[in-house]
Amino acid sequence: MSYTDLHKHFPFFNKTLVETINQECDIITVPNHQEILRKGQYVKVIPVVLKGLLRVYTTHDNKELLLYHIKASESCVMSFAAGIKNGTSEIYAQTLQDTEILLLPADRLKKWLQQFPELNLLFNSQYEMRYADLLNTIENMVFHKMDERILNLLHDKAVLTNSQIIKISHQALADDLATSREVISRVLKKLENDNKLGLSHQTIKIL
Repeated sequence: MSYTDLHKHFPFFNKTLVETINQECDIITVPNHQEILRKGQYVKVIPVVLKGLLRVYTTHDNKELLLYHIKASESCVMSFAAGIKNGTSEIYAQTLQDTEILLLPADRLKKWLQQFPELNLLFNSQYEMRYADLLNTIENMVFHKMDERILNLLHDKAVLTNSQIIKISHQALADDLATSREVISRVLKKLENDNKLGLSHQTIKIL
């Protein structure tokens, strides 16, 4: 990747850091709906999304809960936290589109963070964003009814994909919200009857 290409994503990276990344890091393209990280896995590389979208989630009692999304020019702070101490992942990460990912080697990050202080800007900003995301997730779970949670999530996905038409199954929504598909289907039907959504096969339109 050229300096110009990488600089578009991270304008605060200097030329030496970009050259170091080009020499020592890999860039991979991962197809849609592929798991790239799972709980308990040692984190050897820190993913930085260049194109596409990742879903970061956790599980409990065979239920999933969406924590946050990672879009272009963003990274996963929970992977960073595990990788920097040579630890294991506490989360799962999955692609939601064909996704191009820059892989920063975890064993070199400590040195790079000292050598290139501007690299701290990336992860400091990500900590702030993910903290806000997690607070929003908790607020939705505790204070909002299921219809509100569904609408909030769909609006978030609309912003991420720049489309009012969301391609998602009822089961995928249930996974994101840690509930059952039957609950999601029932609430979606009510929202459709209230003219807030339009439903078709694995597609939801925000009205």
